Amino acid sequence: MRKVALLLIVLLGVAHFAPFIKCEEDEETKEEGAEEDSDDEDDDDDEEEDDKEVKEQNGVLVLTDGNFDTFMEGKDTVLVEFYAPWCGHCKQFAPEYEKIAQTLKDNDPPIPVAKVDATKASQLASKFDVSGYPTIKILKNGEPVDYDGARTEKAIVERVKEVAHPDWKPPPDATLVLTQENFDDTVNNADIILVEFYAPWCGHCKQLAPEYEKAAKELSQRTPPIPLAKVDATVETEIAKRYGVNGYPTLKIFRKGKAFEYNGPREKYGIVEHMGEQAGPPSKQVQAVKQVQELIKDGDDAVIVGIFSNEQDSAYELYTEACNTLREDFTFRHSFSSDVAKLLKASPGQIVIIQPEKFRSKYEPASHTLTVKDSTSASEMQEFFQKHSIPLVGHRKPSNDAKRYSKRPMVVVYYGVDFSFDYKKATQFWRSKVLEVAKDFPEYTFAIADEEDYADELKSLGLSESGEEVNAGIMAEGGKKFAMEPDDFDSEVLRDFVVAFKKGKLKPIIKSQPVPKSNKGPVKVVVGKTFDEIVMDTQKDVLIEFYAPWCGHCKKMEPDYLSLGKKYKKEKNLVIAKMDATANDIPNDNYKVEGFPTIYLAPANSKQSPVKFEGGDRTVEGLSNFLEKHATKIQQKDEL
Repeated sequence: MRKVALLLIVLLGVAHFAPFIKCEEDEETKEEGAEEDSDDEDDDDDEEEDDKEVKEQNGVLVLTDGNFDTFMEGKDTVLVEFYAPWCGHCKQFAPEYEKIAQTLKDNDPPIPVAKVDATKASQLASKFDVSGYPTIKILKNGEPVDYDGARTEKAIVERVKEVAHPDWKPPPDATLVLTQENFDDTVNNADIILVEFYAPWCGHCKQLAPEYEKAAKELSQRTPPIPLAKVDATVETEIAKRYGVNGYPTLKIFRKGKAFEYNGPREKYGIVEHMGEQAGPPSKQVQAVKQVQELIKDGDDAVIVGIFSNEQDSAYELYTEACNTLREDFTFRHSFSSDVAKLLKASPGQIVIIQPEKFRSKYEPASHTLTVKDSTSASEMQEFFQKHSIPLVGHRKPSNDAKRYSKRPMVVVYYGVDFSFDYKKATQFWRSKVLEVAKDFPEYTFAIADEEDYADELKSLGLSESGEEVNAGIMAEGGKKFAMEPDDFDSEVLRDFVVAFKKGKLKPIIKSQPVPKSNKGPVKVVVGKTFDEIVMDTQKDVLIEFYAPWCGHCKKMEPDYLSLGKKYKKEKNLVIAKMDATANDIPNDNYKVEGFPTIYLAPANSKQSPVKFEGGDRTVEGLSNFLEKHATKIQQKDEL
């Protein structure tokens, strides 16, 4: 019992003093916390100082957004690597880069070697157009010199020492600068030349510039060289106008003064490869019968072959000239072989267009032939190519849509299109139903399309949940589209749909937000259903902005656009309007939107030929200048 009593006394004592122990602990904790807070404030000051401080890791200086400018002051030459911590190539290169740092440190005079974590130093990464890792640049008096050589100590040190030499000067640009004085002579005498029309303020032009210059350097070293040139379209306005330049950058290929659209890539390797192809002949020679037979049997596009006696044949020269204009739209072939001529049932001086076997039908000829005479023009041949490039009912795909299926009206039948062995029979079954109708409407284009390839288009037609195996729609002129009511598909059902369209009995499908109940503000809100009513009103000039709710440029422009509306609110025949292009259809193909914001002026007297705003100045003043230049209905321009 004594032991138990003693234990109780001890426990009561601990319980009595415990609160005091806790309080003392709390006071100590507070004091420690206060000290930590004070330390944090000191740390913040230290961090600000550290932000400017240039640290060193294994002989390599560490640069950041905060210390870069200060460090670069007074430096003649600096080697900089832009890297990402997770980049495998960067990790592999690190030991070699440290050797380079030591070698250049021992140089007389020493040359600083630095690195920048481009995932953190976003300002520097943007400033120096860093798009891959590692990116190595030699900075000469602050100006970047790109390094594209081997990532070895020897190669890099050699190049850096070369740039660091007092007598070193950057090589002249490989890109030619064309002006009013030298433009015609240059393009008229060039077998081939690529010309960029740019605007100094254009962001896309700035992005293209380094890639274009790299491509120019590589192509200038070819035999024969392929020149690249540029024209400041904001200065050389007459040249830009002559070639229909209304956006930047616009690239055109010139062959002995004749201009052709450039539709190739816009980065170094793509430009080099594309121009290499463009510099070659526009038609490929076919020597064996088997080559043509394979194209006819398994091909997916019209087979165009010119038959000629030899390369000196005058018809061959005319054919080549005609092919040059359309070389990006078609694959042209020619042959001097009598066996190929026999296969195609053609004679020298004739061009044959033949469709692949899978697209043939009893309702159309298997091939078309044009005889080339001395009087045959290039435009006649081009018209022949385009007229017979698609079969009565072809296969519309994303890859051939723009080049083969741009003509309107176009009747499209959607289902699971698959010409592989297992599904070919089912594909041709439904296609045969379309053929029965297409033969009676030669004024329309007919095509089949895979429903997965055109899921978005089906959705815009309201047919994505139709429940039918086969659906149909009509793409009409002016961007209008019509949907066939879901039904068991048959040739007669399709025929009734096409006849109803021809008679004007169908209502177009237009994606549209609700029509605003009140629309009396200085900027009119246009939706799909009111586009024709507001924008196409022939009594008024309409400035229309197509925007996206998420677009930063649109948000930035909004106050200026609202002020513009207020400025011209008293002009009864001028409307300032806007439309959310992500939530509404634009039922007119002449108002193309490829980026945001896109602004057009729809003049009262020329609604089908809107004037696109191309300037970079989207302020009230810039937009006002545009209006006063192009509007037809402003009453008192001077007062405004």
